Amino acid sequence: MKAVIQRVSQASVTISNEKVADIGLGLLILVGIEDADTQEDIDWLTAKIVQLRIFKDENEVINKSVQDVKGDIIVVSQFTLHASTKKGNRPSYLKASKPTIAIPLYEAFVASMEKSIGKKVQTGQFGADMKVSLLNDGPVTIIIDTKNKE
Repeated sequence: MKAVIQRVSQASVTISNEKVADIGLGLLILVGIEDADTQEDIDWLTAKIVQLRIFKDENEVINKSVQDVKGDIIVVSQFTLHASTKKGNRPSYLKASKPTIAIPLYEAFVASMEKSIGKKVQTGQFGADMKVSLLNDGPVTIIIDTKNKE
């Protein structure tokens, strides 16, 4: 499971000209799922993200988590995170899971995030053509791959 975590001042997701997610201070998380991902990956990634100290404290030091600042979260599925560009110029997405595997894992990840932060997590729509807008604060962008947790 791969995730791109962006600290945002605001973010939103629009589908067919309708805004389906909209937050202020918080995290925009793009998540890519592959067949080898398990509940263990979800649990580890959730714990890592909610505890990441990437928000400023009262002394302007990056020392607080999304929980500490009571920030909001948007999670967006993004199979292109598993693109392979080794051969040619057209990316291959063979490592990305098909919807039958990815959707339940994506939904489990969202539920795990909600349980961990104690509030609703907003989402895009799996497989939809989404327009994602964000104001990256910092900018702070962190990439995490659960296959590299050691």
